[in-house]
Amino acid sequence: MKLFLVIFGRNRISPTCMHKYLLILLFVSCGTHAQKDSAFIRKIYDETLLRGKAHEDLRSLCKDVGARISGSAAAEMAVYWSEAKMKSYGFDKVYLQEIQVPHWERGTKENAYFKDDKGILYKVKVLALGGSIATEGAIEAEVVEFTSLDALKKATRSQVEGKIVFINQLMDAAQISTFRAYGACWPVRGLGAIEGSNLGAKAVVIRSLAMPIDDHPHTGSMYYVDSVAKIPAAALSTKDCELLSAQLKKGKCKFILEMNCQNFPDETSYNIIAEMTGTKFPNEIITFGGHIDSWDTGEGAHDDGAGVIHNLEALRVLKTLNYKPNHTLRLVFFMNEENGNMGGKTYATWTKAKGEKQIAAIESDRGGFSPRGFDVDGQDKHLDLLKSFAPLFAPYFVNQFEKGYGGVDIGPLKDEFDGIPLFGFAVDSQRYFDFHHAESDVFENVNKRELELGAASIGALIYLLDQKL
Repeated sequence: MKLFLVIFGRNRISPTCMHKYLLILLFVSCGTHAQKDSAFIRKIYDETLLRGKAHEDLRSLCKDVGARISGSAAAEMAVYWSEAKMKSYGFDKVYLQEIQVPHWERGTKENAYFKDDKGILYKVKVLALGGSIATEGAIEAEVVEFTSLDALKKATRSQVEGKIVFINQLMDAAQISTFRAYGACWPVRGLGAIEGSNLGAKAVVIRSLAMPIDDHPHTGSMYYVDSVAKIPAAALSTKDCELLSAQLKKGKCKFILEMNCQNFPDETSYNIIAEMTGTKFPNEIITFGGHIDSWDTGEGAHDDGAGVIHNLEALRVLKTLNYKPNHTLRLVFFMNEENGNMGGKTYATWTKAKGEKQIAAIESDRGGFSPRGFDVDGQDKHLDLLKSFAPLFAPYFVNQFEKGYGGVDIGPLKDEFDGIPLFGFAVDSQRYFDFHHAESDVFENVNKRELELGAASIGALIYLLDQKL
């Protein structure tokens, strides 16, 4: 009212005019807020790109710690590394959350060969799938090829019994989103051993879930069920898959496989958590993070070193800019996403039991590639909110905002908090499955500029959600 008196004095104005003036003021106010938001987001990008710590932090995680499968000494080292790094950035709180995680070890390096019908021996590159049993010495059997898991399901017992099953299912290169192609192939890795054992197979070897034709086999989780006998399961490099398939077209082949992997009792481990306390709504939490564990091959650089560093850098930048959040901003490095998701499950039940209110969650677990946007697993209003941020992200070429998937680690929050929106950081996916779960997932294959742009994008989303929710 004081503003109107300044503008119009004491003169009476009509309701129609008043409505027009209110609209003008609303427009001006929205424009002012947009300018404020735009200016602060620019600061986030400037700090990240000009004075960022992300690339060096990722180098240290990959080189000083390395591969860090749950239950291993390296995973324990990753906990200490993460806690120390968070404390060094001066966040309001840094603490550990105890969880129980599975403990599986690969053992000595796998050996695999195949012999063609002339007795010529070919050495091939394999990795045991995570959770597989050992072969108990070398096993040898005729190999039978199926081009898909569905084809194996349709086979007869006489086709499979006593043989080593080779599931040579390709990822669909016509899919522009490589994650969709991966999703269609995932059951081959997860369920292949079950389906093979159902028909009496001695072991299952799958085509690595990868796009390129190369020498790098890709591991990942597989599953057993109590009602079916456990058989060894491994992934073969795509290059060797091509070779084996070509030889099988010429005649019968035998496959020789030796793996010494072993399952152990569960181990105690930790999620690593840091916070900036909310100034207005401290009991309302925006959770963001990724998973600190990785598979035991490579260095876990893209999966998910880049993801945890994205989020660490985002919080560091907000702290450096002296940002005072409305809600509590909670960074979580989740343990055990790769083979159990005990970190995500434990965190969700813990925060619910504390009586906290989770209002949003963000996850980065798609690699350190160029940012494209964000998916939201939520209601239409959450998608509308996300799309309203588009003009603010436009200068940074972040323009894909759609309904989709949040992430494995934050997924359990949906079971505890009705209506919570989950945001998944979306990147250019074309190269992700060159490195996913393979020995090639190393620091050198993460681009510094792309990593930093991802961190800045997540920092901007955290800021906007804190302001608008």
